[in-house]
Amino acid sequence: MQQAARIERINGLLNSDSPVTSSELACLSGLGLEELKFFELNWAGLDSARKKDIISRLVHLSETDLGLDFTAVFVSCLSDDDETVRLQAVLGLEGEDNFQLIMPLVKRLRKDSSARVREAAATALGNFALLAECGEISPYYKDLVYEALLEVINNEQEPVQVRRRALEAISVFSQPRVKELIEQAYRQGGAEFKLSAIYTMGRNCDMLWLDFLLDELESDDPAARYEAANACAELGAMEAVPQLLRLIEDVDSEVQEAAIRALGEIGGREAKQALIRLQHSSEERIRQAAEAALEVLRFNEEPLSQSLDDLD
Repeated sequence: MQQAARIERINGLLNSDSPVTSSELACLSGLGLEELKFFELNWAGLDSARKKDIISRLVHLSETDLGLDFTAVFVSCLSDDDETVRLQAVLGLEGEDNFQLIMPLVKRLRKDSSARVREAAATALGNFALLAECGEISPYYKDLVYEALLEVINNEQEPVQVRRRALEAISVFSQPRVKELIEQAYRQGGAEFKLSAIYTMGRNCDMLWLDFLLDELESDDPAARYEAANACAELGAMEAVPQLLRLIEDVDSEVQEAAIRALGEIGGREAKQALIRLQHSSEERIRQAAEAALEVLRFNEEPLSQSLDDLD
């Protein structure tokens, strides 16, 4: 699209009272510098309701059409006066892997006046923490992400939800300090922090957490059983299979489904046999969960069978 034509479309989108359509929003994808400047000048004068409508639709559209790139718009909106606009902008950047987004997200985490925005920023930084631990971004940015998240976790003035998200994000790092933080949250952090700690045991991918998770599979708290089942799946903990098989009959439907998913991720003969039986359950949600888990299990089995074929 020619620059002049795109600017005309942007002008029409931002200066109209008519309902926003997906086709109109597409003009905000992949903006160049001049187009972004024009957008920012016109965006500043929009009323709050129009801003919220546009950016929430952009977030939805970016999730449903991966060919569209609204990154420039989301970064620009991180400094908007409206809390909801900033929150949506952060949500729009979740899952991105461009290291240049780290600095603006760290700024939101450290400086934003809204706890909701800081919480979302911590979650968005979790993806960069994972990339850093895998060696896909430079040591400088790895340290920046780690220190920013650690700073929030250690700040007792921060709301619990923000600190929980920071713990969940930092948990992929293999540093001993991170393991200390997870165990501290588990033992001393209160009920909400404990749930995050159980979740992070899976993200941390260390079998040292196995005994904790096996205990939590027997917890009286269904939320703890749910998180423990998911974490066991992350660890690929074959030792958890007998308890997961029992959780198929759990009184809590979400725990049941988490156990079924975990069996699919972990695999093995017992898990596979149980999932095949569950395909004939009288409950549709159980049948659907079992079928989805079997697809995962069979997909995970394929590389092994292919490797064995190569040996013949």
